[in-house]
Amino acid sequence: MRLAIVLSAIAMTAIVGIRYLIVSGAFAAATRARHPGLYRGLDAQMRREIWWSIASAAIYGVPAGIVAWGWQNRGWTQIYTDVHAYPLWYLPVSVLAFLFAHDTWFYWTHRWMHRPKPFKLAHAVHHASRPPTAWAAMAFHPIEAITGAVINPLLVFPIPINVGALGLVLTIMTVMGVTNHMGWEVFPRFMWRGALGGWLITASHHQRHHEQYGCNYGLYFRFWDRLCGTDKGLGDFTKAHAKAAARSSGHAGMADAGSGGSRHAA
Repeated sequence: MRLAIVLSAIAMTAIVGIRYLIVSGAFAAATRARHPGLYRGLDAQMRREIWWSIASAAIYGVPAGIVAWGWQNRGWTQIYTDVHAYPLWYLPVSVLAFLFAHDTWFYWTHRWMHRPKPFKLAHAVHHASRPPTAWAAMAFHPIEAITGAVINPLLVFPIPINVGALGLVLTIMTVMGVTNHMGWEVFPRFMWRGALGGWLITASHHQRHHEQYGCNYGLYFRFWDRLCGTDKGLGDFTKAHAKAAARSSGHAGMADAGSGGSRHAA
């Protein structure tokens, strides 16, 4: 039994790590295509983000693997496979309930992480990414990774959810985690402007968090930020893109200087 649990944890770690590499890699490639030069000069930072994220994948994989084993072998959770076990209207309700519960946990733990001692001890690792990139989604200190790793495995105990709906939740979690850090808006304008955008969190909203720190703590929804007075609206990518352009110009200038020096030496 112990071996089976260990193997399950290893398998889930591999799944989380590979999922991160594929999704972050895909959006990083999209960034290079859509905004060439945005990540130029950030190679060392991105390597650090990948390292911390792979370490976080192991932390996320252990509780997920244990709970997955318990679900399949002991019936621990309320995950169900028969789509007709509950009314069909419950499928979207369960997804929203899961996302809201996760968002609530994230808001309050994230806000706690911004207190001086937890920030210095753990959360500073994530905020060392200036600006964050598509690789920064899981770049957490182990303490912060633990706070994120336990919530979804715990939620499958009180909330009945179909295995397909749970897959959708995990997909949304992964995509939002990556796109919120990529430095530009990949979603249509109506998702971050207007009535719907007033309640959803996308990259523009999270950008302001990385600029000002003491605001915009949510993950999916702006509900808690608005209720608690910590919502400071949408950020602006203009400054970040201008800095990226300056880095690109600096690299081009050094390359020109190097080629010029070579020609002069010749």
